[in-house]
Amino acid sequence: MASYKNSFGFFVFPIMVLALLTLQAEGQGLKVGFYEKSCPHAEKIVHQRSYGGRPISFWPVGCDGSVLLDSPTNQSEKFAPPNLSLRGFNIIDRVKLALENACPGVVSCADIVALVARDVTVATKGPFWEVETGRRDGNVSLISEPINPATGLPPFFASINLLKQSFALRGLNTKDLVVLSGGHTIGMSHCSSFDSRLYNFTGKGDTDPSMDPNYIARLKLKCKQGDQTTLAELDPGSFKTFDDSYYRLVTKRRGLLQSDAALLNDPETRAYLVQSTSHGSTFFKDFGVSMVNMGRIGVLTGSQGEVRTICSKRN
Repeated sequence: MASYKNSFGFFVFPIMVLALLTLQAEGQGLKVGFYEKSCPHAEKIVHQRSYGGRPISFWPVGCDGSVLLDSPTNQSEKFAPPNLSLRGFNIIDRVKLALENACPGVVSCADIVALVARDVTVATKGPFWEVETGRRDGNVSLISEPINPATGLPPFFASINLLKQSFALRGLNTKDLVVLSGGHTIGMSHCSSFDSRLYNFTGKGDTDPSMDPNYIARLKLKCKQGDQTTLAELDPGSFKTFDDSYYRLVTKRRGLLQSDAALLNDPETRAYLVQSTSHGSTFFKDFGVSMVNMGRIGVLTGSQGEVRTICSKRN
């Protein structure tokens, strides 16, 4: 996901992963208030130290903090192409330092990511939800995981069928898909993620007919063909505020990524887009529910993994 989440591509915050069918992958062992006795002020500390931050994606691999790990040879998940626009690592490090001072070796980096994602969403005028905690940190972080179809996020050019299949593999339904896509109201994406839509959609030097031609003209002013470095707003004019304007853009054929535009190609996702542009929108409530669902994917609990002292390094 772009930043935020990455382009969640959530998700620029975007937000997941591993296969599900184990008890751990279904979130067993997680609960609201997990640190109530072991570190009673944990959530307050996270809230205080995450001020001014930007959302960071869970995806991939699962919600075990593996994306935070550094590698001396740049071979961890952090350095995979889909994750290069992730931001917010410094916020996680700042929160972790404060928590280690208060409760050494207690609060996992994976839980910090989940809590910061919620607090930064609230700070950008988005919804509040209760975060389940109790995750442990993983020890495996491979650059190949984010681009592996079985473990990584769907590509930014994914069709609606591929998106639905990918989410279903992780125990998430079509509503989760369209709701979590709304996380693209925050964040940026590299021009290279949608370059073909502007300049060479079918290999004949053409543009994507599903995108508003006026929007294409505007994007070409920012993104020249082959540009690998420039960032574009996923939700122009509102990319620092969590709201439902993303859905308005998509319905107007101004979704930046092909995976955004794909939401118009399914009756259920299209209906949610329309609903979210009306006074009957339930997006804020739904987003919290879907974030909890996503936060249960691929978790380690109990004696699995570890609680890192420094989030970018194994103990």
